[in-house]
Amino acid sequence: MDTFALVVTIMVALFFTYTNGFHDSANAIATSVSTRALTPRAALLMAAVMNLAGAFMGSGVAKTVSEGLIETPEGSTGMGILFAALTGAITWNLITWYFGLPSSSSHALFGGMVGAALAGGTQVYWHGVLEKIVIPMFVSPIVGLLVGYLVMTAILWIFRHTNPHKAKRGFRIAQTVSAAGMALGHGLQDAQKTMGIVVMALVIADVEDYGDPIPLWVKIACAVMLSLGTYAGGWRIMRTLGRKIIELDPPQGFAAETTGASIMFTTAFLFKAPISTTHIITSAIMGVGATKRINAVRWGVAKNIVLGWFITMPAAATVAAAAFGVVHLAFL
Repeated sequence: MDTFALVVTIMVALFFTYTNGFHDSANAIATSVSTRALTPRAALLMAAVMNLAGAFMGSGVAKTVSEGLIETPEGSTGMGILFAALTGAITWNLITWYFGLPSSSSHALFGGMVGAALAGGTQVYWHGVLEKIVIPMFVSPIVGLLVGYLVMTAILWIFRHTNPHKAKRGFRIAQTVSAAGMALGHGLQDAQKTMGIVVMALVIADVEDYGDPIPLWVKIACAVMLSLGTYAGGWRIMRTLGRKIIELDPPQGFAAETTGASIMFTTAFLFKAPISTTHIITSAIMGVGATKRINAVRWGVAKNIVLGWFITMPAAATVAAAAFGVVHLAFL
Protein backbone atom coordinates (compact mmCIF):
# COMPACT_ATOMS: atom_id res chain seq x y z
CA MET A 1 0.00 0.00 0.00
CA ASP A 2 2.87 2.38 0.86
CA THR A 3 4.56 1.74 -2.50
CA PHE A 4 1.24 2.16 -4.31
CA ALA A 5 0.61 5.48 -2.51
CA LEU A 6 4.11 6.67 -3.43
CA VAL A 7 3.68 5.76 -7.12
CA VAL A 8 0.23 7.44 -7.28
CA THR A 9 1.55 10.60 -5.59
CA ILE A 10 4.53 10.83 -7.97
CA MET A 11 2.25 10.30 -10.98
CA VAL A 12 -0.09 13.06 -9.78
CA ALA A 13 2.94 15.34 -9.20
CA LEU A 14 4.09 14.71 -12.78
CA PHE A 15 0.57 15.41 -14.06
CA PHE A 16 0.65 18.70 -12.14
CA THR A 17 3.94 19.51 -13.93
CA TYR A 18 2.25 18.76 -17.26
CA THR A 19 -0.66 21.14 -16.43
CA ASN A 20 1.93 23.69 -15.28
CA GLY A 21 3.60 23.39 -18.70
CA PHE A 22 0.52 23.99 -20.81
CA HIS A 23 -0.86 26.54 -18.35
CA ASP A 24 2.37 28.56 -18.23
CA SER A 25 3.74 28.03 -21.76
CA ALA A 26 2.07 31.35 -22.56
CA ASN A 27 4.40 33.10 -20.10
CA ALA A 28 7.43 32.31 -22.19
CA ILE A 29 6.11 32.79 -25.70
CA ALA A 30 2.91 34.90 -25.79
CA THR A 31 4.84 38.09 -26.50
CA SER A 32 6.92 36.52 -29.33
CA VAL A 33 3.85 34.99 -30.97
CA SER A 34 1.73 38.16 -30.69
CA THR A 35 4.47 40.28 -32.32
CA ARG A 36 4.94 37.57 -35.00
CA ALA A 37 8.60 37.17 -34.08
CA LEU A 38 7.95 33.41 -33.96
CA THR A 39 5.22 31.14 -35.32
CA PRO A 40 3.16 29.51 -32.53
CA ARG A 41 4.48 26.00 -33.21
CA ALA A 42 8.12 27.10 -33.49
CA ALA A 43 7.73 29.15 -30.29
CA LEU A 44 6.27 26.17 -28.40
CA LEU A 45 9.02 23.83 -29.60
CA MET A 46 11.71 26.33 -28.57
CA ALA A 47 10.02 26.85 -25.18
CA ALA A 48 9.79 23.08 -24.58
CA VAL A 49 13.51 22.58 -25.31
CA MET A 50 14.50 25.55 -23.11
CA ASN A 51 12.22 24.37 -20.29
CA LEU A 52 14.02 21.03 -20.40
CA ALA A 53 17.44 22.72 -20.23
CA GLY A 54 16.39 25.14 -17.47
CA ALA A 55 15.24 22.28 -15.23
CA PHE A 56 18.85 21.09 -14.81
CA MET A 57 20.33 24.49 -13.90
CA GLY A 58 20.00 24.38 -10.12
CA SER A 59 18.18 22.96 -7.10
CA GLY A 60 17.76 25.92 -4.70
CA VAL A 61 14.06 26.40 -5.49
CA ALA A 62 13.37 22.65 -5.07
CA LYS A 63 15.05 22.74 -1.64
CA THR A 64 12.85 25.67 -0.55
CA VAL A 65 9.70 23.79 -1.63
CA SER A 66 10.67 20.45 -0.04
CA GLU A 67 12.11 21.79 3.23
CA GLY A 68 11.13 25.42 3.77
CA LEU A 69 7.31 25.65 3.67
CA ILE A 70 5.77 22.77 5.65
CA GLU A 71 7.15 20.15 8.01
CA THR A 72 7.76 16.92 6.10
CA PRO A 73 4.72 14.84 7.12
CA GLU A 74 5.07 11.16 7.94
CA GLY A 75 3.52 7.87 6.89
CA SER A 76 0.29 7.41 4.95
CA THR A 77 -1.10 10.69 6.33
CA GLY A 78 1.91 12.49 4.87
CA MET A 79 1.35 10.93 1.46
CA GLY A 80 -2.33 11.89 1.70
CA ILE A 81 -1.32 15.50 2.42
CA LEU A 82 0.92 15.65 -0.68
CA PHE A 83 -1.79 14.04 -2.83
CA ALA A 84 -4.37 16.55 -1.59
CA ALA A 85 -1.98 19.49 -2.12
CA LEU A 86 -1.44 18.45 -5.74
CA THR A 87 -5.18 17.89 -6.28
CA GLY A 88 -5.87 21.45 -5.10
CA ALA A 89 -3.18 22.88 -7.41
CA ILE A 90 -4.28 20.88 -10.48
CA THR A 91 -7.96 21.79 -9.96
CA TRP A 92 -7.17 25.52 -9.78
CA ASN A 93 -4.85 25.27 -12.81
CA LEU A 94 -7.60 23.69 -14.91
CA ILE A 95 -10.24 26.22 -13.79
CA THR A 96 -8.05 29.24 -14.59
CA TRP A 97 -6.88 27.68 -17.88
CA TYR A 98 -10.54 27.19 -18.91
CA PHE A 99 -11.30 30.87 -18.30
CA GLY A 100 -8.04 32.02 -19.93
CA LEU A 101 -6.72 33.63 -16.76
CA PRO A 102 -2.90 33.65 -16.36
CA SER A 103 -2.93 32.70 -12.69
CA SER A 104 0.14 31.25 -11.02
CA SER A 105 0.68 27.47 -11.04
CA SER A 106 3.35 28.04 -8.39
CA HIS A 107 0.98 29.76 -5.98
CA ALA A 108 -1.67 27.13 -6.68
CA LEU A 109 0.87 24.52 -5.53
CA PHE A 110 1.93 26.51 -2.45
CA GLY A 111 -1.72 27.18 -1.52
CA GLY A 112 -2.43 23.47 -1.93
CA MET A 113 0.50 22.56 0.32
CA VAL A 114 -0.59 24.95 3.08
CA GLY A 115 -4.28 23.93 2.89
CA ALA A 116 -3.52 20.20 2.94
CA ALA A 117 -0.96 20.59 5.75
CA LEU A 118 -3.43 22.51 7.92
CA ALA A 119 -6.18 19.94 7.25
CA GLY A 120 -3.78 17.08 8.01
CA GLY A 121 -2.44 18.58 11.24
CA THR A 122 1.08 19.13 9.90
CA GLN A 123 3.10 22.19 10.91
CA VAL A 124 3.27 25.05 8.40
CA TYR A 125 6.49 27.09 8.53
CA TRP A 126 4.74 30.45 8.40
CA HIS A 127 8.02 32.41 8.39
CA GLY A 128 9.09 30.42 5.28
CA VAL A 129 5.70 30.98 3.61
CA LEU A 130 5.89 34.71 4.39
CA GLU A 131 9.55 35.16 3.41
CA LYS A 132 9.71 32.92 0.32
CA ILE A 133 6.12 33.11 -1.01
CA VAL A 134 3.97 35.99 0.27
CA ILE A 135 6.57 38.80 0.20
CA PRO A 136 7.86 37.84 -3.30
CA MET A 137 4.20 37.58 -4.42
CA PHE A 138 3.72 41.28 -3.63
CA VAL A 139 7.23 42.51 -4.48
CA SER A 140 7.90 40.65 -7.78
CA PRO A 141 5.02 42.21 -9.79
CA ILE A 142 6.05 45.70 -8.61
CA VAL A 143 9.66 44.98 -9.60
CA GLY A 144 8.45 43.55 -12.95
CA LEU A 145 6.34 46.65 -13.60
CA LEU A 146 9.14 49.08 -12.76
CA VAL A 147 11.96 47.20 -14.51
CA GLY A 148 9.78 46.66 -17.59
CA TYR A 149 9.05 50.39 -17.72
CA LEU A 150 12.74 51.29 -17.31
CA VAL A 151 14.01 48.76 -19.87
CA MET A 152 11.47 49.97 -22.45
CA THR A 153 12.31 53.61 -21.70
CA ALA A 154 16.01 52.84 -22.23
CA ILE A 155 15.26 51.07 -25.55
CA LEU A 156 13.18 54.03 -26.75
CA TRP A 157 16.00 56.43 -25.88
CA ILE A 158 18.84 54.34 -27.36
CA PHE A 159 17.00 53.73 -30.66
CA ARG A 160 15.31 57.14 -30.89
CA HIS A 161 17.12 58.02 -34.16
CA THR A 162 16.81 54.56 -35.73
CA ASN A 163 14.43 53.90 -38.62
CA PRO A 164 11.30 52.38 -36.92
CA HIS A 165 10.86 49.61 -39.53
CA LYS A 166 14.52 48.59 -39.31
CA ALA A 167 14.36 48.64 -35.47
CA LYS A 168 11.23 46.44 -35.44
CA ARG A 169 12.89 43.94 -37.77
CA GLY A 170 15.96 43.79 -35.53
CA PHE A 171 13.89 43.35 -32.36
CA ARG A 172 11.85 40.60 -33.99
CA ILE A 173 15.10 38.63 -34.37
CA ALA A 174 16.25 39.62 -30.84
CA GLN A 175 12.95 38.33 -29.45
CA THR A 176 13.89 34.75 -30.32
CA VAL A 177 16.77 35.13 -27.83
CA SER A 178 14.71 36.88 -25.12
CA ALA A 179 11.88 34.33 -25.45
CA ALA A 180 14.44 31.51 -25.11
CA GLY A 181 15.77 33.18 -21.94
CA MET A 182 12.22 33.43 -20.59
CA ALA A 183 11.58 29.72 -21.27
CA LEU A 184 14.93 28.79 -19.68
CA GLY A 185 13.94 30.75 -16.56
CA HIS A 186 10.54 29.06 -16.52
CA GLY A 187 12.21 25.64 -16.57
CA LEU A 188 14.65 26.71 -13.85
CA GLN A 189 11.80 27.89 -11.61
CA ASP A 190 8.82 25.63 -12.29
CA ALA A 191 10.35 22.18 -12.87
CA GLN A 192 12.12 22.51 -9.52
CA LYS A 193 8.85 23.10 -7.66
CA THR A 194 7.60 19.65 -8.61
CA MET A 195 11.03 18.14 -7.90
CA GLY A 196 10.60 19.44 -4.34
CA ILE A 197 7.23 17.67 -4.00
CA VAL A 198 8.57 14.36 -5.40
CA VAL A 199 11.56 14.53 -3.03
CA MET A 200 9.13 15.01 -0.10
CA ALA A 201 7.20 11.92 -1.23
CA LEU A 202 10.43 9.89 -1.41
CA VAL A 203 11.43 11.03 2.10
CA ILE A 204 7.98 10.13 3.49
CA ALA A 205 8.28 6.66 1.89
CA ASP A 206 11.83 6.21 3.36
CA VAL A 207 13.29 5.88 -0.14
CA GLU A 208 15.41 9.03 0.38
CA ASP A 209 16.77 10.69 3.51
CA TYR A 210 15.98 14.30 4.45
CA GLY A 211 18.54 16.63 2.81
CA ASP A 212 19.70 14.12 0.15
CA PRO A 213 20.45 15.52 -3.32
CA ILE A 214 17.65 15.29 -5.90
CA PRO A 215 17.88 11.96 -7.79
CA LEU A 216 18.66 12.33 -11.50
CA TRP A 217 15.53 10.41 -12.56
CA VAL A 218 13.37 12.93 -10.65
CA LYS A 219 15.01 15.84 -12.50
CA ILE A 220 14.56 14.11 -15.87
CA ALA A 221 10.92 13.13 -15.21
CA CYS A 222 9.90 16.61 -14.04
CA ALA A 223 11.78 18.34 -16.86
CA VAL A 224 10.27 16.07 -19.55
CA MET A 225 6.70 16.47 -18.24
CA LEU A 226 7.05 20.26 -18.08
CA SER A 227 8.38 20.26 -21.66
CA LEU A 228 5.57 18.02 -22.92
CA GLY A 229 2.99 20.24 -21.25
CA THR A 230 4.62 23.31 -22.72
CA TYR A 231 4.56 21.81 -26.21
CA ALA A 232 0.85 21.00 -25.78
CA GLY A 233 0.39 24.78 -25.46
CA GLY A 234 -2.05 27.00 -23.60
CA TRP A 235 -3.67 29.05 -26.35
CA ARG A 236 -6.43 30.59 -24.20
CA ILE A 237 -3.95 32.20 -21.80
CA MET A 238 -1.65 33.19 -24.66
CA ARG A 239 -4.43 35.36 -26.12
CA THR A 240 -4.87 37.15 -22.78
CA LEU A 241 -1.16 37.85 -22.33
CA GLY A 242 -0.31 38.58 -25.95
CA ARG A 243 -3.23 40.71 -27.02
CA LYS A 244 -5.76 41.58 -24.32
CA ILE A 245 -3.49 43.50 -21.91
CA ILE A 246 -1.89 45.55 -24.69
CA GLU A 247 -1.09 45.15 -28.40
CA LEU A 248 2.68 44.59 -28.29
CA ASP A 249 5.24 45.42 -30.97
CA PRO A 250 8.67 43.64 -31.21
CA PRO A 251 10.68 46.18 -29.10
CA GLN A 252 8.03 45.95 -26.35
CA GLY A 253 8.00 42.15 -26.54
CA PHE A 254 11.79 42.06 -26.25
CA ALA A 255 11.73 44.43 -23.26
CA ALA A 256 9.05 42.40 -21.45
CA GLU A 257 10.80 39.05 -22.00
CA THR A 258 14.24 40.39 -21.07
CA THR A 259 12.76 41.83 -17.86
CA GLY A 260 10.99 38.56 -17.00
CA ALA A 261 14.00 36.32 -17.68
CA SER A 262 16.46 38.47 -15.71
CA ILE A 263 14.18 38.61 -12.64
CA MET A 264 13.60 34.83 -12.69
CA PHE A 265 17.32 34.03 -12.87
CA THR A 266 18.11 36.52 -10.09
CA THR A 267 15.47 35.17 -7.70
CA ALA A 268 16.34 31.51 -8.39
CA PHE A 269 20.11 31.83 -7.94
CA LEU A 270 20.43 34.65 -5.38
CA PHE A 271 17.37 34.21 -3.15
CA LYS A 272 16.33 30.60 -3.96
CA ALA A 273 12.80 32.02 -3.94
CA PRO A 274 10.16 30.17 -5.98
CA ILE A 275 8.52 33.14 -7.70
CA SER A 276 5.68 33.08 -10.21
CA THR A 277 6.65 33.34 -13.86
CA THR A 278 3.06 34.46 -14.50
CA HIS A 279 3.31 37.41 -12.12
CA ILE A 280 6.63 38.52 -13.58
CA ILE A 281 5.80 38.45 -17.29
CA THR A 282 2.31 39.94 -16.83
CA SER A 283 3.60 42.84 -14.74
CA ALA A 284 6.53 43.36 -17.15
CA ILE A 285 4.06 43.60 -20.06
CA MET A 286 2.06 46.20 -18.10
CA GLY A 287 5.22 48.20 -17.30
CA VAL A 288 6.39 48.09 -20.92
CA GLY A 289 2.94 49.10 -22.18
CA ALA A 290 2.75 52.06 -19.80
CA THR A 291 5.71 53.73 -21.61
CA LYS A 292 3.46 54.25 -24.64
CA ARG A 293 0.83 55.98 -22.51
CA ILE A 294 -0.79 54.89 -19.27
CA ASN A 295 -4.19 54.22 -20.86
CA ALA A 296 -2.59 52.04 -23.58
CA VAL A 297 -2.73 49.20 -21.03
CA ARG A 298 -6.19 47.69 -20.65
CA TRP A 299 -6.25 48.06 -16.89
CA GLY A 300 -9.65 46.36 -16.61
CA VAL A 301 -8.14 43.11 -17.93
CA ALA A 302 -5.08 43.68 -15.73
CA LYS A 303 -7.31 44.15 -12.68
CA ASN A 304 -9.04 40.78 -13.29
CA ILE A 305 -5.64 39.09 -13.64
CA VAL A 306 -4.31 40.62 -10.40
CA LEU A 307 -7.53 39.63 -8.61
CA GLY A 308 -6.92 36.06 -9.82
CA TRP A 309 -3.41 36.17 -8.32
CA PHE A 310 -4.72 36.97 -4.85
CA ILE A 311 -7.52 34.39 -5.00
CA THR A 312 -5.19 31.58 -6.17
CA MET A 313 -3.53 30.59 -2.88
CA PRO A 314 -6.68 30.56 -0.68
CA ALA A 315 -8.73 28.88 -3.46
CA ALA A 316 -6.15 26.10 -4.00
CA ALA A 317 -5.77 25.75 -0.21
CA THR A 318 -9.54 25.29 0.19
CA VAL A 319 -9.72 22.64 -2.56
CA ALA A 320 -6.66 20.86 -1.09
CA ALA A 321 -8.16 20.85 2.43
CA ALA A 322 -11.40 19.36 1.05
CA ALA A 323 -9.40 16.79 -0.96
CA PHE A 324 -7.52 15.77 2.19
CA GLY A 325 -10.87 15.30 3.96
CA VAL A 326 -11.99 12.91 1.20
CA VAL A 327 -8.66 11.03 1.21
CA HIS A 328 -8.76 10.76 5.01
CA LEU A 329 -12.29 9.32 5.00
CA ALA A 330 -11.60 6.92 2.14
CA PHE A 331 -8.09 5.63 2.84
CA LEU A 332 -6.62 6.74 6.20
